[in-house]
Amino acid sequence: MKKLLLTFFLLPLFALNSWAQDSPNGWDQKINEGFKPISDTIMSIVFYAIEIAGVSVPIVVILLISAAVFFTFYFKFINIKGFKIAIQTVRGKYDDLDPHDALPDAPPQTVEGDVLETIKIEGKKEGEITHFQALTAALSATVGLGNIAGVAIAITVGGPGATFWMIIAGLFSMATKFVECTLGVKYRDVGPDGTIYGGPMYYLTKGLKKRNMAGLGKVAAVLFAIMCIGGSFGGGNMFQANQAAIQFNHMIGADVESGNAGTIFGVILAIFVALVIIGGIKRIGKVTARVVPFMVGIYVFAALTILFLHIPQIPEAFSLIINGAFSPEGITGGLIGVLVIGIQRAAFSNEAGIGSAPIAHSAVKTEYPASEGIVALLEPFVDTVIVCTMTALVIIITGAYVNVDGLSGVDLTSSAFETIIPWFPYVLTFAVILFAFSTMLSWSYYGLQSWMFLFGRSKAADVTYKVIFCFFIIIGAGASLDAVIDFSDAMIFAMLVPNMVGLLILMPEVREELKKYLSAIKRSKSKN
Repeated sequence: MKKLLLTFFLLPLFALNSWAQDSPNGWDQKINEGFKPISDTIMSIVFYAIEIAGVSVPIVVILLISAAVFFTFYFKFINIKGFKIAIQTVRGKYDDLDPHDALPDAPPQTVEGDVLETIKIEGKKEGEITHFQALTAALSATVGLGNIAGVAIAITVGGPGATFWMIIAGLFSMATKFVECTLGVKYRDVGPDGTIYGGPMYYLTKGLKKRNMAGLGKVAAVLFAIMCIGGSFGGGNMFQANQAAIQFNHMIGADVESGNAGTIFGVILAIFVALVIIGGIKRIGKVTARVVPFMVGIYVFAALTILFLHIPQIPEAFSLIINGAFSPEGITGGLIGVLVIGIQRAAFSNEAGIGSAPIAHSAVKTEYPASEGIVALLEPFVDTVIVCTMTALVIIITGAYVNVDGLSGVDLTSSAFETIIPWFPYVLTFAVILFAFSTMLSWSYYGLQSWMFLFGRSKAADVTYKVIFCFFIIIGAGASLDAVIDFSDAMIFAMLVPNMVGLLILMPEVREELKKYLSAIKRSKSKN
């Protein structure tokens, strides 16, 4: 079975090489032509839409938003009540909680002196990275081009009112992220050498088996892993490399059409990525812990500079956002711009419910699964509520969205910033490269974990995946593979289906884990 699956993923590499031979239209166009029928089919299934009030809305979007709202109420607004605890957990305030602090006041059951409710976690703070490193590793995959390009697209389509629906979606998505990342830690595997293996693959197989749904769990886990691998090569790799290469080539005035400059850029980028991912999640965590705050800081500083210079216009901008959100244009634009187009290019960029973040968060050092779930709810807040909103405010205040002149995505955002900061395109280029680099680091880990779930945890499987991943960086940077990227984007959002099955079935266990963690915090405070 493993050999068959391995062959399935290696065949495209050999096919790519044969298509490239003697292709009169260019090998990238040849690949696009070959992938287009597959891409169109997958896209039509994953983004199957229904009409709501005259607006075509994909089922996947409805499922994401419905689940986010449901989890928010089911966990009694954990996205708001847990915010302060999340900050304190990231800062390490609760790192030394005694497992016995989670016990009720009644005398605990013991066996040979060991307390049954804590015997599994006493002295076993397993994991490879800190809460902060886990948060930045996951954020590095979500804070990126969606914050720059996706927001601009949403506002262009739906007007300033689209920003309101983007913020609302981000706030509700915090609850979804809490659920999936709690399960990621609860059902992770720990290898003999201390290496952590986690993600939806594991809580689908082990969690559903506990509930006598072993067959469903295995099928869902395999489907998730296959789609995650495909997504890691495309949306988490080629698209990032492609956009970074285009922005860099525009800045230096290189011939973008030739593809040569992009290929050279891709080779250099692939080398840097390889140097990091060879070290596994520990090195990825260390790098992202430095890169993410730095890259977000650069971008936010530029945005704040513009907002500071336009303080009188900020109230008017918020007025446009609120008023536009409830006008016919705003409601339609919000749904289309943020929840449809934004999903395909990460304006709905926090990936809550997709199942990617639990893979990174599962590697955290903690005795309480809910502790990492609470930390994870900060992701949509930082990614969507803060960074995306700042981008939106700059675009609205500068009026760049009014006369777009054919600009969209990164170009529109760059134009908005450039009106105030003439040298901003250089800063944006640097930020885009960092965003792309950090996103690839995290998605390489997501894909690797899924790869090893399917093919085994051998060194050969590890090296094979990393080589292929770096190879696709070069392909993405040097070519325009629209059909391939559409296909991979569809796979990323198809991950939602098996993942959501696990979240809805296992959410009562998440509630129990939350009670344990909050009880431990409460009892710890009462001792001090």
